[in-house]
Amino acid sequence: MKRAIVIALLTWALMPLTNAQKYEMTFVIPMRSQTDSVLYIGQHYRDQFRILDSARVGQRNGEDTYTFAGKRKWETGIYALLQKEAKKALVDFTIDGSQRFTIHLTPSIEVADPQKDIVGSPANQVMFTYSNKLEEAKRRVRDIEQRKKSTDAKVKEAAENDMKLLTAEMIEFENSYLEKYKQYRYIQLTEMFNGPEVPDEVVDKTTYYLTHYWDDVELTDHSLVYTPDLFNKMNYYFFGSLYHADKDTICKYADNVLHRIENDTLMLRYFMDFIMPRYYRSTKNIGWDAVWCYLVRQYYLSGKCGWALPSELTKKQQTLEHLEKSLIGAMGAELWMADTNQSTNPKDWISSHRFPQKYVILWFWDPDCHHCQEQTATLKELYDSLSAVGNKIFEVYAVGYEGDVAKWKKYVREHQLPFVNVGGSNVNIDYQEAYNVHGAPTMIILNEERRIIMNKVLPTRSILPFLKRYEELRN
Repeated sequence: MKRAIVIALLTWALMPLTNAQKYEMTFVIPMRSQTDSVLYIGQHYRDQFRILDSARVGQRNGEDTYTFAGKRKWETGIYALLQKEAKKALVDFTIDGSQRFTIHLTPSIEVADPQKDIVGSPANQVMFTYSNKLEEAKRRVRDIEQRKKSTDAKVKEAAENDMKLLTAEMIEFENSYLEKYKQYRYIQLTEMFNGPEVPDEVVDKTTYYLTHYWDDVELTDHSLVYTPDLFNKMNYYFFGSLYHADKDTICKYADNVLHRIENDTLMLRYFMDFIMPRYYRSTKNIGWDAVWCYLVRQYYLSGKCGWALPSELTKKQQTLEHLEKSLIGAMGAELWMADTNQSTNPKDWISSHRFPQKYVILWFWDPDCHHCQEQTATLKELYDSLSAVGNKIFEVYAVGYEGDVAKWKKYVREHQLPFVNVGGSNVNIDYQEAYNVHGAPTMIILNEERRIIMNKVLPTRSILPFLKRYEELRN
């Protein structure tokens, strides 16, 4: 009985070896001025890599060679040749079928002739031939675009004609090439991630594109998380196509993909772990904090993010409740603060809300901050110019974000700041907590109802266009 158990355990322990194959993958690079002593094979994971193997440099016929050899089972897919411990990818390649091949690269890390410089791997020949064709097309496009700028009408006409011919050529090439080599994983991924074609008859092309963006992607296929394609598509969707969209639009199209994977923990975490910090940390994009709050409520606090520990959920809940106080549309907390006289009597303090102007700009600034000094100076110029023509449509409630009251008062006096200048510790509430102020400068704009309509720092030149646009949208 004991002998049977031992045999069973040994059999189980040796099972991975029975599935393993001998592999020998060699990359040849002509001698460079800076030779890496070690290169690595990495697997893509979002914008990073997982190290899977390493090889030391050797020399052959005046060239650097890196041979990765051993015994293991490599999954079919896209991998990267890396240097400096995964900090930089030299080139992507594929493991598909053969695990014994040689790829000869040029000093600039480009394959010169896939049919000649790749031995033992038809899949890599297919991959590099395709990518080289695309690079050639990009170079031709750049040349055509340059000629289209010409003032010579004939040159421009010839360039436009060349663009039409190139477009037709590439469409024909891609259609035939993808069909001919569709058995290879690289080609399958290329077809999957090419993106939706928008029919000519569609009027709202942007809506159609965003709605059908994920149609061809098999999001149930977990191997996609180890490709550069899924990351690039995810990154472009959220932070390319939706970059300038408003909060409601971003949330709508975020749900468009996240609802498809909300029951798939691995895939949902792949997306959420990347997009959530970007929305939370943004200091420039209006409405992105609201997107973060929406996603927390819809996915984390609803129990869909099963990997999240209770402590993480508690922290997100607290951050959510804190952020929601300062989101666009929220009622701005009324501040009562002492001005430069620094009276301790609350009756002397000034309200942030009780001004005749339609808008109030809450300006949290620090006299020791160089950027604050520049922005405050330009804000003063705008304020003075509007006052001079009797068109001061906003008041500036300038909060000195500085513990040294004497220094703040001195700066206000020397620079003759015409705002409602308040500061110090004489205040009714914690304004940092109320308005999520964690640095200077911070700008909050309140409307006539004293609701928040903007909670990011706008350049001075953008304040009036912003208010004009806000009023146009309301009418």
